[in-house]
Amino acid sequence: MSSPPPLKSTFRQRLPVVIIVMVAIIGAVVLREHLTFETLRDNRAVLIAYRDAHYLLTASLFVLGYIAIVTFSLPGATAATLTGGFLFGVFPGAFFNLTAATIGAVLIFLAVRAGFGRAMAARIDASDGRIKRITQAIRENEVPVLLSLRFMPILPFFVMNVIPALIGVRLSVFAATTFFGIMPGGFIYTWVGAGLGEVFARDETPDMGIIFEPHILGPLLGLAALSLLPVIVRAVRGNGGAA
Repeated sequence: MSSPPPLKSTFRQRLPVVIIVMVAIIGAVVLREHLTFETLRDNRAVLIAYRDAHYLLTASLFVLGYIAIVTFSLPGATAATLTGGFLFGVFPGAFFNLTAATIGAVLIFLAVRAGFGRAMAARIDASDGRIKRITQAIRENEVPVLLSLRFMPILPFFVMNVIPALIGVRLSVFAATTFFGIMPGGFIYTWVGAGLGEVFARDETPDMGIIFEPHILGPLLGLAALSLLPVIVRAVRGNGGAA
């Protein structure tokens, strides 16, 4: 029987998660009133002027800032996505948004996996209950299940970064399903951000509920269902073979 890891080693492994949680709590209190649509509206002229004078630096700072927002679960992710579209257009704005969001998600995934995931996955594998059966089902259909949950974000983004780390999902699968899974929604919000100039001119607020419009929600639901098609086919074949 293997001995448990030293306490100091365990703390060092979990330190990144502790830092993320602490920064998230502080950020929720300090930055809640600053990382908003109103901040973007009030500072749009300054941001555009700085972008025009220092495009590459602005793009780099934006991506790094977006990564920090996602990694530390800070408020303002939607405002950041709008900012990407407003400053850089649908393209490369969408690429900046998707890349930054994916990198931030991967950093959370790695932190949780290093601190808790491996031990948690081993405990789940050693268990003999419902949790093991559920996680095993996810592992057997990692790509379609994770894609469908990204296409239709039923669970909060942070939760979807943590659960795969706890059940032993491979990093390559997590990164790929995150990038491609958030692509439709990310593109829509970037597109909304790209049109903010006209919204500002009319002194209005962007319609963030556009993603729930039937002509938008329908295709997203279709993508989620399509991603689960391999699971459905496999289940049907299994039932047919068992009959």
